[in-house]
Amino acid sequence: MSSSPHTDHTSPFEGQQALYTGLNLVDQGFALIDEDLRLVAWNATFLRMLDFSDNLVEVGTPFESVIRYNAARNEYGDGDVELQIRQRLDAARSFQPYAIEHVRSNGTVLRIHGVPVPGHGFLNLYSDVTAQRNAEKLARDLNTLLESRVAERTVELRRSEAQMRLITDSIPALIAYFDQHRIYSYINRGYQDWFGLDPSQPQLVSTRDYLGLETYSQIQPNVTQALQGKPATFEYNIRTIDGRTLMARTTLIPEIEPDGTVIGCFELTFDITEAHRAQELLVQAQKMEALGQLTGGLAHDFNNILMIVLGNLTALSEQASSQAQVTEFINPAIDAARRGSKLIRGLLSFSRKQPIEAHTLDLNPLITGIEELVGQTLPATLNFVTEVGDTPTLVSVDPQQLQNSLLNLILNARDATDGKGTIHLRCTMQMMDAHNAAQVGLMPGAYACLRVDDNGCGMDTATRARVFEPFFTTKPVGRGTGLGMSMVYGFAHQSGGSVDIQSTPGTGTSVSIWLPVVTPDAGVVTGGVLVNNANVAEMGLALLVDDDLGVRQTVRRLLLDLGYSVLEAENGTEAMEILDQTPQIRLLLSDIVMPGEVDGRQLARHAINSGRVEHILLMSGYAAEAEQPLEVPLLAKPFSKAGLLAALQEAGA
Repeated sequence: MSSSPHTDHTSPFEGQQALYTGLNLVDQGFALIDEDLRLVAWNATFLRMLDFSDNLVEVGTPFESVIRYNAARNEYGDGDVELQIRQRLDAARSFQPYAIEHVRSNGTVLRIHGVPVPGHGFLNLYSDVTAQRNAEKLARDLNTLLESRVAERTVELRRSEAQMRLITDSIPALIAYFDQHRIYSYINRGYQDWFGLDPSQPQLVSTRDYLGLETYSQIQPNVTQALQGKPATFEYNIRTIDGRTLMARTTLIPEIEPDGTVIGCFELTFDITEAHRAQELLVQAQKMEALGQLTGGLAHDFNNILMIVLGNLTALSEQASSQAQVTEFINPAIDAARRGSKLIRGLLSFSRKQPIEAHTLDLNPLITGIEELVGQTLPATLNFVTEVGDTPTLVSVDPQQLQNSLLNLILNARDATDGKGTIHLRCTMQMMDAHNAAQVGLMPGAYACLRVDDNGCGMDTATRARVFEPFFTTKPVGRGTGLGMSMVYGFAHQSGGSVDIQSTPGTGTSVSIWLPVVTPDAGVVTGGVLVNNANVAEMGLALLVDDDLGVRQTVRRLLLDLGYSVLEAENGTEAMEILDQTPQIRLLLSDIVMPGEVDGRQLARHAINSGRVEHILLMSGYAAEAEQPLEVPLLAKPFSKAGLLAALQEAGA
């Protein structure tokens, strides 16, 4: 895949030009290889980052060719070229996740992250981190300079204890000095703030006591290394006197006499909790974005398949000669197709391509309704408690998707407690400043927080890192699809919010959904009744446009059953010619994503501008995007005759 189409290669995902155009705009390169180590898909950024020409790669190009090309231009440094190629091919064949950094011959630093894509191959993501690494080198150089100056000034600072304490107590860090016997002779005020230690009596400080035995054992090898004359930098979790758990980074700089004897170490410790959290959020967002792009594209093809299956099975059930055949054979197949459609909707929700019908609503009565809904289904041994505010909490969301998200969280909490604990659902309104908002990947502002707490089994770090991935589940086989938390993630982000998990094994889990609050409005949501119009009179001429022949055959039958005469076109250009030459067309029903220069939206715009087509309806296996140009109704595949009829009625047909 390149930034512009070429006649000598074919897009690996036919009919998804819009997706590829979007992928070419991202600043990350990607390349997907299949199980035979052949290129399946890539974007223009991949070619640009590695200085590949458009004609170097095509669908099916062996990955070995790319590696050999890089080796030939000395991208892997000096050495045996064939050995370099063989080592990289052996690593690729293992299909194991990896994350490395590679410095190109031109000095560019690339961060390369590889993840297996079950059933499809292996996905490589490329990020240019040159500027970041240069900044880090500058920081290291400055830190080295600072450390050097600290060492040079040690004698002078010992003669001016008051001045040194004034300086070090003003730095938002822990600064200390201990001798070769690991006895402290100096600690700054940071130790008092974090651990309650007395800076005036550093000789009484015990690292084992203030850190705890587990953390102390973890850092011991680094202390030993520093006392042997080698600087050490390491990261670890610590618990402060006020109950906070922080991620700390400590640097130990040995003080060495001219004869090489280590007489002590300078210690510098920073709180890197926020930076670590920001990095976790970035990695999580990148991973979820990559998965979302893949699932969104695959869902389009599956929806077309299910459209054909469901449409034909429904037609067959209406014409079957025996009701027994319908009950025994056809209805189970229809139910299975509908379950497949529900599964695809879950994937679309995760990838944030599921249509939403956002309305302004008050969360407080919704939570009360949830309590009534689950109150009779939860076991009597489980205590379910809700808590809402005294004033309305207004958000703009899809009520059904919000309800489904809360039910998912409550049922997960039920399973985590084994039905014998407490689940607490509460709704609060909070003003998020820049610091707190950044912790959950949001902009500062007013947010409603829906939080589900349980005192169940909790999750370890590895589980928490994967909990939002599609199909990931810790439940036994048959107890879930693994899409519940994925849908919660997609709903929260598609609604302009975020979701956050705090959990510790053995103590329980807290899941928070953050949604931006809105000002009150007078909008009222009303519902309508679907009228069965199956036996209507002749409805006129319809133009059906879809590049999938099976979909056209299925939808054509539905339109005929509803009383339309049908013309067909397999792409937008052909459909535009038919519209121009056939003024009697009353209904245009078109897919959105099609090959060629004219897609469904452009076709709809052309039909509106002509002024001759009374009713226009778009359909898509991608489901609705946030933008629906020209206020044209959109119908998500797969759909039944009743679903098509309802959409036509909405379009005024």
